[in-house]
Amino acid sequence: MAKFFQILFLSFCLVIQAQNLKIIQKPIDYSKERMKLSLDYMKEHHNLVQKTPNITPKIIVLHYTAGGTIESNFKYFNNLYLENQRATLKKQSSLNVSAHFLVDRDGTVYQLIAPELFARHTIGLNYCAIGIENIGSKSQPLTDKQVEANAELVKYLAKKYPIEYLIGHSEYGVFRNSKLWKETDSSYFTGKEDPGAEFMKKVRGKLTDLKLKNQP
Repeated sequence: MAKFFQILFLSFCLVIQAQNLKIIQKPIDYSKERMKLSLDYMKEHHNLVQKTPNITPKIIVLHYTAGGTIESNFKYFNNLYLENQRATLKKQSSLNVSAHFLVDRDGTVYQLIAPELFARHTIGLNYCAIGIENIGSKSQPLTDKQVEANAELVKYLAKKYPIEYLIGHSEYGVFRNSKLWKETDSSYFTGKEDPGAEFMKKVRGKLTDLKLKNQP
């Protein structure tokens, strides 16, 4: 287990440079306690018992942060425990929400967590989903540079992992009755509107050759 996380840590020390894409490593603290809480979540909500909180990504979920900056959102995701104000989520687990990637409004991409590791960002699908958060909100629409960055990031991830689906956070409910959905509490579901239909349309328009699905 120690060797597993040592390899993942070393991967954070690099700036990944791919064609038309630069990924800056900005890792949140994936401590032993975060690992334990992640494994507990996987067991309690996905009915998966594992020794390490690793995932095999099949889905990419695009989100927006509902405000803030790179630094404020990084600080937020770096917290181990969910704040008390998010009572619905905290009732299910004290593990904080997070994401694998964070995209600034100028299109700069930051990697917070290795894509092979569990992050809590999409109910029912965390065990197989990579989360990409974008700095923005309903009143602060996502930018064209974020469209470009998300499209390039999806292309990069689709080459590395067996990605079959690309969805917006608002679209995750269509998986509820599918084989991919793993949530032991049938009442645990929250409505979402991010990152917006127009943003998803623009990103998908740049990825037609990948033939990624948006529903099971």
